Amino acid sequence: MRVTCSQEQLARGLSIVGRAVATRTTLPVLSNIFIGTDDHRLKLVATNLEIGITAWVPAQVIEEGATTVPARLIEDLVKQSPAETIELEMKNANELGYHCASISATIRGIPAEEFPIIPTSETAEGEVVTLPADLLKEMISQVVFAAATDEMRPVLTGVLVKFEDDTLTMAAADGYRMSVRSAAVGAAVEAPVSVIVPARALNELARILPSDSTVDVILSPNRNQILFHADDMDLVSQLIEGAFPDYRKIIPQTHKTRTVVDTGQLLQAVRRALIFARDAANIVRLRFEPGNGLEGRMVVSAQATEAGGNEEVLPAAVEGDAMEVAFNGRYLVDVLSVMHSAQTVIQTQSSSHPGVFRPANEDTNFTHVIMPMHI
Repeated sequence: MRVTCSQEQLARGLSIVGRAVATRTTLPVLSNIFIGTDDHRLKLVATNLEIGITAWVPAQVIEEGATTVPARLIEDLVKQSPAETIELEMKNANELGYHCASISATIRGIPAEEFPIIPTSETAEGEVVTLPADLLKEMISQVVFAAATDEMRPVLTGVLVKFEDDTLTMAAADGYRMSVRSAAVGAAVEAPVSVIVPARALNELARILPSDSTVDVILSPNRNQILFHADDMDLVSQLIEGAFPDYRKIIPQTHKTRTVVDTGQLLQAVRRALIFARDAANIVRLRFEPGNGLEGRMVVSAQATEAGGNEEVLPAAVEGDAMEVAFNGRYLVDVLSVMHSAQTVIQTQSSSHPGVFRPANEDTNFTHVIMPMHI
């Protein structure tokens, strides 16, 4: 193999695939990045066997070939190189020559034949659904944080991805909170499809997706993998087996109090309350006091035995019964940070029932449920 490419393009490609490199593995080749030629482009691949990321970099291919080199070494070397043309040349199956300006280096690697074969959009089979990348990134941001990190229930460490007719629904839950986001994607699928995608895979996808492109979602016929393709990158992920809880049964259908409050004001008030609440299990109290129209108010407070406490009053439209409900303040910050609406609607039943949070903008189908804290 002998190719030339720009330092900027190679650095970008390595940053895309680098997060898929295995950090703890018994297979040394998984700590490497595959570098090979592919139809007048340079192909970069990394995998930890759970997710695989492929990126293509514009290059001048002088001689075909492929190898694998240590991920951290090649990433650091390219980052520290000047913004000039880089030449990569295989000296033998285990050595890659690297040249850039006055830099001349030899990188020892592992033959490409030992690297796992990672499916790409060019080889994958299955039904394809295309949607805007910015919409998919927004949907991921609104649900993925609610996925569990505890491996005791593997299905909860993933996000339900459901295609039905022309609608995509994503849902995540960890036993204390749940996020559900739906959106029309334009094209209808032949039959309803539901899979559970690891939250980490979706986090990485949102990180590398260009916002101004479209994404092809490809589901393998045997439903064991899902592949996302956009521009010059692919991400393929294994799926989690199991049955995701019926999210529709978790969302409360009735409420006694409905509050509409400014999202930014509430977010800042909760963040200030957390300064005290962090010494008291992150308990933040929301008190809803009805009034006439916008004359109602919401009181945000926190109390810590040693640190003290605070209380803030926010104007709000409160309909129904007066009540106080305690929530984990960090959960409140998480959902309010991705509300993407000037105002938030909060529906509550009692101090012992879950609270429902929705954007006041009815054009966005987003629902978040938080279990209350008992005090």
